[in-house]
Amino acid sequence: MKIALIANYRPDQSYSMHGYAAMLGQGLRGRGHDVETVHPPIVFGRVANDHRPFAKWFGYIDKYLFGISSLRRKIRRFDPDIVHVCDHSNSMYLRSAGDKPRVITCHDLIAVNTARGRYPGLSTRLTGRIQQRWIARGLVQAPHVICDSQKTASDFRLNFPNSRADIRVIYLGLREGFSVRSTAEIRAALTALGLSTETPYLLHVGHNGWYKNRLGAMRIYANLRQFPEFQSVMLVMVGRAWTAPMHAFCGQSKLRNWVAEVRNTSDSILSALYSGAEALLFPSLEEGFGWPMVEAQACGCPVITTNRPPMTEIAGEAAILIDPSNPCLAAQTIREQWPRRAEVREAGFRNLKRFSPHAMLDACCSAYESIIAAKC
Repeated sequence: MKIALIANYRPDQSYSMHGYAAMLGQGLRGRGHDVETVHPPIVFGRVANDHRPFAKWFGYIDKYLFGISSLRRKIRRFDPDIVHVCDHSNSMYLRSAGDKPRVITCHDLIAVNTARGRYPGLSTRLTGRIQQRWIARGLVQAPHVICDSQKTASDFRLNFPNSRADIRVIYLGLREGFSVRSTAEIRAALTALGLSTETPYLLHVGHNGWYKNRLGAMRIYANLRQFPEFQSVMLVMVGRAWTAPMHAFCGQSKLRNWVAEVRNTSDSILSALYSGAEALLFPSLEEGFGWPMVEAQACGCPVITTNRPPMTEIAGEAAILIDPSNPCLAAQTIREQWPRRAEVREAGFRNLKRFSPHAMLDACCSAYESIIAAKC
């Protein structure tokens, strides 16, 4: 097959979306398919670093003013059998496929639902609401949709009851590089980050989106420290720079010497951090899939996560489940379930079988073949 993958705008710091497109491209080429990965052009984005206050708007010009026509030309030259838009946020690029069969992956509908006021206490600026309406219009017109989880598929049907899309659930595969690391590798990673190699730690991985609940993770940890067995356990938080409320909470709770901020790091160091952690603390409020849970399980790290979908769907029975809305109760649950960590770790290895990259590629290729046969 000749497959065109429409990936994200390169300057966008979308770690998971760039990773998904790269994994698809590499895997499909490895199977002998002719794959062209195309990105929106970088035109005004070339000067974004010199005009930081306007960088977002320069990106919008590249993505939305030049993007659709540029991608259409690239696809026309490549002449693929099928076009796969790898991120639902780029639903407007479905038009770039022309008359070619097309499919889009919907990873989640969190931004769409936030813009629609579905989450109490959260709002979106006018420009954000306009952008999400545009994304939603593209999604509702998509003829074929791949969802990362049953939760995302249910959200799609709920949001777009008039959609006639053929919806398939294809779980993400575990990306390369995540596996149990040696003691020497763990110690080297901790030393490189300036962290103690002797102090046990919990690990949190995630960006500053509200649904990642990073401040909630801090609150749960603060409650855990009230128990004697956790008073010598650190919390290591991997992701973007902390927000002002996170800094304030850390100071007020006198946790500055016990919570470590690790800004975006390499997959090899992250794999070592998973391998050395006592557990992954992943109290997300919403997700489309939740890649860190699978990465942690691959590294032998027990998972502590939220007792709601899709966390329950993806982690399966291989997790300690908590209520993220009640930090005190969550801490009590973790304490009660702490002796089960070895059992949870072994269950995590078994759970990984559901997220094989080969299974993901098998399902995607099967979807492509049926969509091409349907000619839409």
